[in-house]
Amino acid sequence: MYFRILHDPASGELSYLLADLDAREAVLVDPRGADLPVLLALLAERELRLRWVLRTHHHDHLHPQEPVWLARLGAPLVQGQAAAGARLGVDGDALPFGSELVRVLATPGHTGFCLSYAWRDRLFCGGLLAVEACPHQPRPAAAPALWDSVTARVFTLPDETLLFAGQMDGGRCVSTVLEQRRWHRHFADRSRDEFLARMAGLPLAPRALAELPASGVPESAAVAPTPGRTPVAPFALPS
Repeated sequence: MYFRILHDPASGELSYLLADLDAREAVLVDPRGADLPVLLALLAERELRLRWVLRTHHHDHLHPQEPVWLARLGAPLVQGQAAAGARLGVDGDALPFGSELVRVLATPGHTGFCLSYAWRDRLFCGGLLAVEACPHQPRPAAAPALWDSVTARVFTLPDETLLFAGQMDGGRCVSTVLEQRRWHRHFADRSRDEFLARMAGLPLAPRALAELPASGVPESAAVAPTPGRTPVAPFALPS
């Protein structure tokens, strides 16, 4: 197997390359259009065929050309929001590459359509645990959904599960379920109500305020209203 981490120092954003070298098939998680030449060079270097482009979330309302650039990678683009040229990721989907499988988890909250991707002992969860650290989304789009996604889907995974973020946090890109469950500044030792009150007090950045439509919620982050809380199914990492 082959695993690479790509880090953009300016934005702190992280991308990941997974590959089965025997089958010469690969997957990219959260690639950036600006990195297209580097990504193509990495694939060509080891003669890898890209099977999937996996997005945990996106901010295409800020970067409308991003899907166009990612399409040049020549592989199906999977994301949690329906869009032209994209495959809608569904909770429980299994995406093969070589002899490996990546499984899709629906983990809304950071944006209304976030997905996470489980592979072996790792979960690629994008901005799920960043809460207010994402420069494009200064507060969760759906705080109740975020609480459910983190506590019922991520924190129920084995303690040693590796969590790979979409944004560098304090110079780190990876942590464990045990670490985040015990010490995350917004989730550890808090009730759901305490968490929601804390989220309601987070300020909107001036840029985000300027981008809000009349509804007060960015269209790319809106979550369809539901008549109550929907139970969130636990998830087991693939064996």
